[in-house]
Amino acid sequence: MSAFAEVMEKCVAQANDLGLGLDEALITAVAKGLGPSIYNQDSSLVACSDQEELDRVKNNFLIAKLGLTDGPELSAALAGVCAQMSAATRKQRVIFYSLLVKHFGKEAMYA
Repeated sequence: MSAFAEVMEKCVAQANDLGLGLDEALITAVAKGLGPSIYNQDSSLVACSDQEELDRVKNNFLIAKLGLTDGPELSAALAGVCAQMSAATRKQRVIFYSLLVKHFGKEAMYA
């Protein structure tokens, strides 16, 4: 099995275990968009307890990648995704970002 297939298997399993209702095509597209970071143990995960990391997600993904405008709704969305994934001790970045894409209705960017 390829490294990408292993990551996808892990991500799809997490989405299913948490009952998130994410489309596998969206998960795959987001994973491809994240590039090699999905293979690194540290960068493949999101720590909701680390405010600096959440700020990086907001600035580098929500604002820079998705083109959203900074505001309280971005922080609220991050908190909401953290809550959705609270049962997972190791929050996969691919799933975290997929939930944000879905939350803001930006799926077309990954079609």
